[in-house]
Amino acid sequence: MEKITVILPAYGEEKNIDPAVRAVSEVLESCRVDYELLFVDDGSRDGTWERICAAAKENGRVHGIRFSRNFGKEAAMFAGLEAARGDACVVMDCDLQHPPETIPEMIRLWREGYQVVEGVKEDRGTESAAHSAAARLFYRWISRASGMDMSSASDFKLLDRAVVDALNAMPERSVFFRALSHWVGFRSVSLPFSVRERTAGESKWSTSSLIRYAFRNMSAFSSAPLHIVTILGMLMLAAALVFGTIALVQKLTGTALGGFTTVILLQLFTGSLLMISLGIIGLYIGRIYEEIKGRPRYIVSDTCGKKKQD
Repeated sequence: MEKITVILPAYGEEKNIDPAVRAVSEVLESCRVDYELLFVDDGSRDGTWERICAAAKENGRVHGIRFSRNFGKEAAMFAGLEAARGDACVVMDCDLQHPPETIPEMIRLWREGYQVVEGVKEDRGTESAAHSAAARLFYRWISRASGMDMSSASDFKLLDRAVVDALNAMPERSVFFRALSHWVGFRSVSLPFSVRERTAGESKWSTSSLIRYAFRNMSAFSSAPLHIVTILGMLMLAAALVFGTIALVQKLTGTALGGFTTVILLQLFTGSLLMISLGIIGLYIGRIYEEIKGRPRYIVSDTCGKKKQD
């Protein structure tokens, strides 16, 4: 019988563990598959891990991995992929904003031969207007940079074992799961879903963490920002040629006038572009530094349910 592993990253989700176990188990029971629920506690400071362990004692299909500290959602998803034993893996949020009722359709499409079933957002739920606009801007940019349509991308997807093995074989430390699952290829299909309200609790994503997430993933997946430096340099060269020609003509014709304000503005503009360019280059140097250190993506401090799994 086919086995499905459902990977559920969790950070500060103690109130959502039990509802997630009940909802996902109920759906999978109707699919006539063997399955396991693999929770990855990303260094939670509340009772998330205790709830996962309690669920593992009550249900032999529930297993848990606990990080030694918070390593981020990307690390949690890849930890789940590396520990998963299913013929296919479903990655979803444990707050149930990704509807479990979509899983049977994912499995049906997988059985038809699709190796990647992408959950595509029909809407973004109750996000603020600013958050929604920023998300659309980020995914529009990353779509152009990568050449792949990621305008409605999400972490909610089913991956065949071949895809999981391909992702696990990647040695890079800075990973962007949504983009890499596109990048590896394989036969894929999109499946629309509507984002639901959280079962309990509040989102752990603040504005600052979302900004850091965007910059980290842009630099991790695409070198396009580096080309911005070249474009800015070419624009400055064009501007310098124009203003230089004007200044030379005025000098030769004796019509040159004092332009202290213009000089100051040009210096401020040039200095700003130089600092932006250095910042972009520095971002990538920092990424290189992180990669060459070769530190693991995460450190596991504890597990539960493994004896029953083995």
